[in-house]
Amino acid sequence: MNTKHVTEFEDTQSVLDQVRRAYGAIAGGGAGCCGGATSHCGSPAAGAVTQRLGYAAHELAALPESADMGLSCGNPTALAALKVGETVLDLGSGGGLDCFLAGPKVGAAGRVIGVDLTPEMLARARRGLADYRARTGLDNVEFRLGEIEHLPVADGTVDVVISNCVLNLSPDKPQVWREIARVLRPAGRVAVSDLALLRPLPDSIRGMVEALVGCVAGAVLVEDTREMMREAGLTDIRLTPKPGYVGTLDELRDPLYASIVEQLPAGTRPSDYITSLEATAVKPAA
Repeated sequence: MNTKHVTEFEDTQSVLDQVRRAYGAIAGGGAGCCGGATSHCGSPAAGAVTQRLGYAAHELAALPESADMGLSCGNPTALAALKVGETVLDLGSGGGLDCFLAGPKVGAAGRVIGVDLTPEMLARARRGLADYRARTGLDNVEFRLGEIEHLPVADGTVDVVISNCVLNLSPDKPQVWREIARVLRPAGRVAVSDLALLRPLPDSIRGMVEALVGCVAGAVLVEDTREMMREAGLTDIRLTPKPGYVGTLDELRDPLYASIVEQLPAGTRPSDYITSLEATAVKPAA
């Protein structure tokens, strides 16, 4: 893959086009998955990674076969503590993993909407709908094409926004947080798992498209995430680093992360710079 510098992209749309192309290839079984899935995207190993992130084996076993692509860096459906009857929005829903897990939690009275930038990912997720309906008896999940910077969702119609290792890919993260606040109902909440930085990355890594697609180059400092959430008007902000995820990628010797490690200063490891981060917050009540 070309190592064109992220800073050389002409504009925001150019970054989105790069992400769209990369994840379109991933949806079709290509290499280079976010979440360290270069070596196991869509394979049995994807489930092993997902289980390490706290997903229950019995829940994963009940998913449509194509849903778990190994793209996770946390478990936002558990973090969100979903309730029956809630409307849930998943930003960057990919193959539908978290949507299909959220559906039974909110039940027939609830609704789950997945939004994804990539038509190929959307097609993959939609292929799982018939299997989901047959397994659960529910028809409460849908997938929409759209950018998370401009969500195809009406104001104040969502109880819970979730996202799993996606916000780091956005070239306009403050706008994403503003969109989250816009679509949430008063007293609605957000539960995001993402990658974040403990300290700034070396320039050699920030310029790698591999690192952008691998959810590293686009990650921001933990405190920058807090500030963007606060400026969007969210309250009760809680940020919890989960360093074990990056250690798992080291153990699996993931090829994508191996290429990133090669660019690190001698004596340092990815976990010195990168962490999985759980971010939760609430939109103030009216």
